Parts: sequence; structure tokens; C-alpha cells
Amino acid sequence: MAATTDTSADAVTDSSPVARVREAFDRLGNQQKLGLLVALAAVVALIVGSILWSRQPEWKVLFSNLTEKDGGAIVSILEQQNVPHRYSDNGALLVPSERVHEVRLKLASQGLPRGGLVGFELMENQKFGVSQFAEQVNYQRGLEGELARTIQSIGAVQSARVHLAIPKPSVFIRDEQKPTASVLLSLYPGRVLDPAQIAGITHLISSSVPQLPASNVSVLDQNGALISQLKSKLTEAGLDPTQVKYVHEIEEGVIKRIEEILKPVLGPDNYKVQVAADIDFSQSEQTAESYRPNSTPESTTIRSQQNNESASVNQATGGVPGALTNQPPVPATAPLTQPPTGTTPGQPAKSGEATGKIDAAGITAPLNAAGQPINTTKNSTINYEVDKTIRYTKQGVGAIRRLSAAVVVNYRKDVDKTGKPITKPLADNEMKQINDLVREAMGFNKERGDSISVANAPFTAIDKSESELPLWKDPENISYARDLLKYLVIAGIIAFLYFKIIQPSLRTMFPPPESAAEGEGAVGGIPGGVFGEGIIEPGEPGAEGAEAKLDPYAIKVQKARDIADHDPKAVANIIKDWMGVNAG
Repeated sequence: MAATTDTSADAVTDSSPVARVREAFDRLGNQQKLGLLVALAAVVALIVGSILWSRQPEWKVLFSNLTEKDGGAIVSILEQQNVPHRYSDNGALLVPSERVHEVRLKLASQGLPRGGLVGFELMENQKFGVSQFAEQVNYQRGLEGELARTIQSIGAVQSARVHLAIPKPSVFIRDEQKPTASVLLSLYPGRVLDPAQIAGITHLISSSVPQLPASNVSVLDQNGALISQLKSKLTEAGLDPTQVKYVHEIEEGVIKRIEEILKPVLGPDNYKVQVAADIDFSQSEQTAESYRPNSTPESTTIRSQQNNESASVNQATGGVPGALTNQPPVPATAPLTQPPTGTTPGQPAKSGEATGKIDAAGITAPLNAAGQPINTTKNSTINYEVDKTIRYTKQGVGAIRRLSAAVVVNYRKDVDKTGKPITKPLADNEMKQINDLVREAMGFNKERGDSISVANAPFTAIDKSESELPLWKDPENISYARDLLKYLVIAGIIAFLYFKIIQPSLRTMFPPPESAAEGEGAVGGIPGGVFGEGIIEPGEPGAEGAEAKLDPYAIKVQKARDIADHDPKAVANIIKDWMGVNAG
């Protein structure tokens, strides 16, 4: 009997973990075995599915609003290139986010998507013998398609259709008709076209069709509203969108300068600034011509000068005819007399010698001692330049006529004696300092008529709960909640399978040690009551916690040791009985 016990003990000790698991699995019933296997397979499937689900690529829109023809062509190319794709709920074609740009470039190289429009590629496959009418129709269709493609390149335009009405040419001028065009635009949600963009589309169509005036182009939006004839009050007043934008830029620039100088002083959200700019967009050119009288001859400029001199000598007739009597007369005036040739001024001339000569008006002749009468004439004409100034002035466009600034400053936050937060107005010196800072920052000009107003008032608290979107309506929160709900559902299913199926099966497969001790009733077949006191019987307090930490074989060995220490005589008698049985 002892040999049998030792053999079983050695078998339990030497058994492998696989044998133990198999033995534990055999303890289950058929229904429990099936439930355990199904639960384990479900848990493994959920874990693997969650991992694969988390590793799925992020899908992005490749194209949306595709026509059936373009969609079929694109899908066939994606299948040939083994590119994963799928359709969203709104009909958009989705591909992995890391391959969006690559696929778009490849499709663009093949001319996809065509957008349901045909261009001048119609003219590439012209059949031989086609009529002139068919050629004209194909040309008009190609021109409409090319114009529509060009308009669709505008950022706010989702799709466009162009219709051209080109009349037949006539040899009679009175019967000649101008072409007309109609454009239907479908804009993206929330997008609008400003007047400058509408004018650009109109001029694009009129410049692409011969003899098509811009007034014959009609542009409609997807709601059927005529937007090509829209006129705002600013346009009617002579302001175009560029001028309005310039006014806003001036105002924003002044506001930014004021805010930058007030922010470190008052702190953010403690002030509000508004600026109104009066800009002069009038254009004027002025030419002025002014004359100034001549003040002094020295400072004047001579334009031309002409001098005329003439002299005539009257000589009395008498004397003996001959060379001596035909001498020029002697001038009677002192300024015209000159000393005789060879004499010194101040000395009398010698008798019989000439007293001088005349040199006037190109006449040079000696003077006789007896003066003769002479007539001289001098004329001088001087033309002076007229002092004239010509000034050409062109006034600059966009000059600032007047600036008006309004600044409101919040009360200062403080606490009272009890520690309760309160607000109080700023001091007069602080308001004066803020006024001076704003004045310098905006470039205040009194001569220009600028005005500034700085007020101190408490700000009203804004209820953010009304302005902000609720948490349950925020798209990002909704997306996060969906992902969290998915993982929570998976975790709940796994927990249910574990606590309801797997854990009870494991308890059955691996029962607690006290169940085996209760089945045997004694160590090695010895009744439990024989061991006396100090034995921890199954079911007693403390036995469950102690036996759970040890395997059944170790518990039995420990119980035998305790009995031997407590009552060695009883153990000796038991061994004597065993020896006697074996001997017999």
C-alpha cells in the first residue's frame, strides 16, 4: 500500500503542465467545454480585430461629385493599380490618406477626372467628310467646355456650365447680331463671389468669343440669381472693391498700432478700439502759369538788344575850289573835339595844324580849327524776358482726409477689505496717459481734423455658454465619443465572456486545495481525528487562505510534520503498524 502511495505521488510530481491542463480540462462537462472554447475564440477574435482596426489607414477624399463615367474610369484604374478604395455615405471616393496625392497625380496624367465636360479634344478625332455645320457645332461645344474648365479653376466655384449663342454672320450690317453667353455657377457651401471676381468671369467670356461685348454675358448662381448685374452702394458711389479694401487696411493698421501700445499697459481683453478713416480717392490735375513783374534791371534777363547810331556833318561852301576847301568841318562842341595828332592834351595846337578828328557812326575825319556843325543820332532797343512760372500739380490718390478713433477701457479689477473682487474706474492721470498714448499711436493731426475719444466703462461679462457650441454637438467630441464607445463595447464583451464563462470554467478545472483534502479525509489514509489537537482541518478559519498558497502535496507533508512534532509517539506507533503489515 505504501508503494502504491509513493508511485501516485511520484506521478503527480513528475506530471508535465500539459498533462495537468488536460486533466483539469477533463473535469469539465461537454457544455462547459464548448462554452469555454467559444469564449476563448471570441476573446482572441476581439483582441485581434481591435488591433487590426486600430491599424487601419485613415481614409481621405480623393474626388467628390464624380459623374458616373469618370467614377467608373477612376475605379477601374485604381483596381488595376491595387489601390484600396471605398465610397463614403455622400458618394465621395476615398483612398488611404498617405496615397491621396500620388493617386491624384497619376490620374491627372491620364486626364481624369474630366468632369463631364468636353473641350477641344472633340476636334482631334474629326471624321473625313463631316459637314461644316457639324464642325461648327463641335467647335462651339469645345469652346464651351474649355471656358467651363477655366472657370472651375476658381477656388469658390464647384462646377460651371457655359452656353454660347453665336449667330450666323450676315453680309448686311443692319442684320448683324452680336453673340451672347450665359454662365451657370455652382459654388461651394458658404462661398460667395465678390464683384471683382464676377467682373473677371464676365471679361473672360467676352474676351474668348469674337465680337462678344461684356454686357451680353449673364452670370447666374446655383439658386438662379443673376449676379452679373449686382451693384452695391459703394460701387454706385464710385468706390470699387479695391478702394474699400484699402480703407479697411488703413483702419486695421491704425487699430493694430493702438492695440500693441495698450496691451502691455492694460492687459488683453481690457480695451476695445475702433477707427474710422476718411480717405480721399478723388483725382485732380492742375496746371498754373503765373507772371511776376520785373523789379530791377540788374536782376532781369535780356532777351535781345539792338543799337543804332548815325552822324552827319554840315560843311559850309566857300573858298577856293580844291582839296583844301573840301576839308571836313571842325565840330563846335567840346566833347567831340580831340587833341591834334602829335600833341599832348592840355597844350595848344600849332597854327596851321588840325585841331582834332571825328569818329562817330562809322565816320572818321579830321576837324578843322574852325568848328563845323554836326548831327548825331543814337537808337537803342532792348527786349527783356518775361518772368513766367508754369506749375503742373497732380493730387495723390488715397490720401487720408480725417481719422476718428474711439477707445473704451475696462474698469480695473481689485478686491475690497473682505477679499471680495470688485471693479473701480481708472484715475484721471491714467486716463490722460492712455489718451496721450492713443493720440501718438494713431498719428493725431489737429490740422487735418482728427478726433479721438477715450472712455472708461465696466465691461459686461459674455456668456460663453450661449456663444460656444455644446459639447455634445461639437464634431470633434462626437468623433472621440464614437471611438471611445467602440473600445468600451469591445472591453465590455471581453469582460462578460471572462467573468461569466471563462472564470467559472477555470474554477472547475482548477478547484481549491481544500476540496481534495475533504475527499480523502486524512493524510495517507489516516483518519483526521487520530492526529489530535493542533491540526488545521479543512473548513476551519484560516485554512482556506493558507491552503490556497500551497499545492495539496505540500499541505499533506506539512500536516505530517506538525503531527510528528506534536505527538511523536503516535507517529511511531503508526510507523510500527506499517512495518508490521509490510513484514507480514
